Amino acid sequence: MKKIAILGSTGSIGTQTLEVVRRNPDVRVSALAAGTNAEKMEKQIREFRPRIAGMWTEAAAKELRARVADLDVKIVAGMEGMLEIAVMPESHVLVTAIVGMIGIRPTIAAIEAAKDIALANKETLVTAGHIITSLARKRGVSILPVDSEHSAVFQSLNGESAKRVEKILLTASGGPFRGWSREKLAQVKVEDALRHPNWSMGRKITVDSSTLVNKGLEVMEARWLFNVGLDRIQVVVHPQSVIHSAVQFADGAIMAQMGVPDMKLPIQYALFYPDRRPMPGKRLDLFELGSMSFEKPDLETFRGLKLAYQAAEAGGTMPTVYNAANERAVALFLDRKITYLQIPELIGEAMNRHRVTPNPTVDKILETEQETYEYISGRISR
Repeated sequence: MKKIAILGSTGSIGTQTLEVVRRNPDVRVSALAAGTNAEKMEKQIREFRPRIAGMWTEAAAKELRARVADLDVKIVAGMEGMLEIAVMPESHVLVTAIVGMIGIRPTIAAIEAAKDIALANKETLVTAGHIITSLARKRGVSILPVDSEHSAVFQSLNGESAKRVEKILLTASGGPFRGWSREKLAQVKVEDALRHPNWSMGRKITVDSSTLVNKGLEVMEARWLFNVGLDRIQVVVHPQSVIHSAVQFADGAIMAQMGVPDMKLPIQYALFYPDRRPMPGKRLDLFELGSMSFEKPDLETFRGLKLAYQAAEAGGTMPTVYNAANERAVALFLDRKITYLQIPELIGEAMNRHRVTPNPTVDKILETEQETYEYISGRISR
């Protein structure tokens, strides 16, 4: 019996992880954690019967305690609650599906407790990759990627020597605005940015996909996950989202993972690796597909990706600034307080004013995040 704990169980990745659990009776959910949606968490508790459930706020935890008073489940709250869930002895795998840098401390705690990590939280590696990967090697812990692109690279490397990797090819759909000019992008509204052509995702990641910031974050993740230089990570726009990513080897051969756009596939692969279990659902029909196309990303129009490479090259605390500035800018855009094109503008401004601290501690990373939040908020209120 494999036992898992899920941070972010009420979000997109969390709910799809539970769909995978429903189809695999030899998996047990030991713990669940979420933000503030006590109603949804109650339903999950009643179905999956975890031993512990956590909410981010004490108010949400109090509401949840009242809702599940008839059940034998411990309700915890805040960072302390997530840390307790991360290290609980009976859990084998921690699924980190929460959004934001609140995932760093629980991930570190789980690694120190020798738990394998099914990683869907981008910010953990983007901002603290130097800490996470070093600690995972030291503790002999596996970091199993849940992102479709990194899972595709991971699968393409299966049975291959990492020393023979020449290039990683990260594919991007290009989002709903592929081929648009900056003049046209200036007219983008919130509803436009939330219409992804291929994937069903949460609001923030859908906006990030449209700006190519999401791909920039994935470039930074790939650097740490697969221990390759930035010059060996190439982004390829592939509108059909059929090739999820690929690896080019020293002999020129390219191994790619293909399939329909369904996040349950990489989730299931991470949970049961190295076993590849059967999964129902639609299959890729190459005859129906007919053809595939590939393009270079437009780095001048979609500056978010260009800024990501610059942040990764600067290293240290700069990726934290990139991530935090984007996080706050996207929230402002979704609240209709800034325009679409102001998202990369604010990221660039925050980066330009920042003085990098190399090899930052977790405390320095979180301090930099807060400073960046305050800068963006102050910049907009002026």
